Amino acid sequence: MSGSGTTAGEDPLQTAVWRLRSRGCWTDAAALLTPHATAPAPALQRASLLVERCLFTGGGWPEAEDALRSAEATAREDDERGAAACERGHLAYASTVLGVRDRADEARAALGRAAALLGPAAPGRALLDFRRGLIAEHLSDSPQSARAAYRRAHAAATANGETLLLSFTWRHLAGLALREGELAEARHGFGESLRIREELGYLVGTAPALAALADAEPEPEATRLRAEAGRLFRLLGGVPTWLAAQLAPPAPAV
Repeated sequence: MSGSGTTAGEDPLQTAVWRLRSRGCWTDAAALLTPHATAPAPALQRASLLVERCLFTGGGWPEAEDALRSAEATAREDDERGAAACERGHLAYASTVLGVRDRADEARAALGRAAALLGPAAPGRALLDFRRGLIAEHLSDSPQSARAAYRRAHAAATANGETLLLSFTWRHLAGLALREGELAEARHGFGESLRIREELGYLVGTAPALAALADAEPEPEATRLRAEAGRLFRLLGGVPTWLAAQLAPPAPAV
C-alpha cells in the first residue's frame, strides 16, 4: 500500500482513492473500492486502506479485520495470498505497537507466510521487507536486522519506482542513524522522506516527516519544523494520533 502514490497515468478511480487517502480519508477511499472488491486487487487495496487507518488513528479495527478476511477469501494466486498475509501481519503489528492488543506472534507468523508466498521479484516484496524491518526494530529491538530489511526494501523500491515506499524507507533508515548519533545521515534521510511526501501530496504523512526531521536539526530550525508539523496535525484533526505526544510542548520547569 505504501507504493508509488498517484501519477497522471493512473485511472480516475485510483486518482480519487489516492486523493482521499493522502488526506487521511481512508473510509471514503475504501468506499470507492467497495463495488469492485469481489476481485482480488481491489479487495486487497480496500483492506490496505483500512489497515492504514488503524495505524494512523488507533481505531476501525473491526472494519479492517472484515476487509482483510474478504481479501484473503478472494486471493487466488500465491502473490495475492502473500500480499494479503503481508496486510494481516501489518494489522497485527499495528495492534501491538499501539498497545491495543499484543499480536506480535501473529505479526511475525503472517509476514513469514508472506515471505514464503512472494517470490524475490514479486511486486509486494519491497513492502514486505519494509514491514519485516518494522517488526525487527519495534517489536524485536534488533536494529541491525531492521537496517538490513530496510535497505533491501529501499533498493527494491528504488528499482521498481515505488516512490511513496521510499519515503518510508528513507525515514526509518534515518531514524536508525539518529539513534546511533549519525546526525548528517539522519538529516539527509529525513529530508528525503519529507521531500518525497511533499512532492506526492501525501499530506497525512507530512506532519510525521516534519517532526522526524526536527529531531535531527538544531534550534531554531527544530522549533520551526515542529510548529509546521503541529499546524498540519491540527488541520487533519489530530492524525496520526501517535504524533500528539511528540508535538506536545515541554513541561514548564518547576
